[in-house]
Amino acid sequence: MTTSEPATARASSPSDGTDPARPTRIQKRVLAGGSVGQFIEFYDFTLYALSAVTLASLFFPGQSQLASLLSTFATFGVAFLVRPLGGLFFGALGDRIGRRKVLYITLLSIGTATALIGLLPTYATIGAAAPALLVLCRLVQGFSAGGESVGAPAFVFEHAPLHRRGFWLNITLAATALPSVVGGTLFLVLSRTLDQGAFQSYGWRIPFLLSLPLAFFGLWIRSRTEESPAFQKVLEQAERQESSPVKDAFRENKARMLQVVLVMGLTAMGFYFVSGYFVSYIQTAGGLSREESLLTNAAAMLLYAVLLPVWGIVGDRVGRRPMLIAGSLALAVVAVPSFALVTSGSLGLALLGQALFVVCLTMYGGGCYTFFVEIFTTRTRFTSAAVSYNVAYALFGGTAPFVGTYLTGRTGVPASPGYYMAAAAAIVLVLLLATRVPETHPHRAVVAA
Repeated sequence: MTTSEPATARASSPSDGTDPARPTRIQKRVLAGGSVGQFIEFYDFTLYALSAVTLASLFFPGQSQLASLLSTFATFGVAFLVRPLGGLFFGALGDRIGRRKVLYITLLSIGTATALIGLLPTYATIGAAAPALLVLCRLVQGFSAGGESVGAPAFVFEHAPLHRRGFWLNITLAATALPSVVGGTLFLVLSRTLDQGAFQSYGWRIPFLLSLPLAFFGLWIRSRTEESPAFQKVLEQAERQESSPVKDAFRENKARMLQVVLVMGLTAMGFYFVSGYFVSYIQTAGGLSREESLLTNAAAMLLYAVLLPVWGIVGDRVGRRPMLIAGSLALAVVAVPSFALVTSGSLGLALLGQALFVVCLTMYGGGCYTFFVEIFTTRTRFTSAAVSYNVAYALFGGTAPFVGTYLTGRTGVPASPGYYMAAAAAIVLVLLLATRVPETHPHRAVVAA
């Protein structure tokens, strides 16, 4: 099967997955395993963002609040720099030996690195070695997440019924929002039950330490799954002919990989503004307390988790491209008002601003989260999607909290990150309308050229 085939042929071919009237037990386990893995991956990443103000004081002291926060978010972004490398390594490995085996390694690595953050001594104890060790843990997280972030959706996609791919993928990706709810609630409970000294000493560590038992739970679920028929067929063909997933991916999919970088870059930026930046943003630019910012952000992320599968159902009905166009247009219009509401200083308006932003972001997600794996064939899917997805998240997702903090501090305009988001959405909208970004829906697809 070559990449010059129409997307319809690729999507509807029996080799690309079964489509029973009712999902099988294995399919349900794959969906559960993929969702749990995504939850754990983003739980580990989200904890860092939720505790950014605390980490800034413990690991980057002696600076102004803005400088400490910038240092903390720079360390947050470091993990994203190695995600493309992790995507390339684990993607090629996953296309060669199987998604399931690779997903064992990535999940355990992420859980271990996150638990180690919870054990790190602070700057007051070991000096400059503390932030250095924090960076090292973040690098391990990022490298492993480069495989997990794409491997789990690809694994679910290849097991999903054809007519419910958008719904299944968006259920899996909706799990990425729940860590903000769970982590935010944990930090809220701890900050309310512990005094400031106890929270600074050990309270913030507890959510990080919980990541290791969560990882083992995810491994147990994944042990009860198996590779999809589509990938098993690819493995059989690979045994008869020599191939290189990396060479094949870049030779066959360069244009599509660039399209995925552009499409996923917008959702990466938006997602990490909400999940990785708004908690500290509401405190520093909006003047609300830590408890209030955690509460409003948890509510917004819960809304994200509810709406994403709903928009996935819509995407299964109307196609991926209409969702991308409508979502990017909505983000271009709503971003600035949303950020202005978030920093208004009012608890109710901060919640409203986040809710409006989330509605538009999940609408876009109704197309992009299926598009980025559906556009590639089974043989090179993991490698192609992992590299392009992680490049997008490194360029636009990992830098979003840093850029937002810098813009707010530099301009003195609280809503300035909203202008950045609106401009990015407008650019993506123009590219969607002006270039040949394909429709990949199995029953509405055009030739993906």
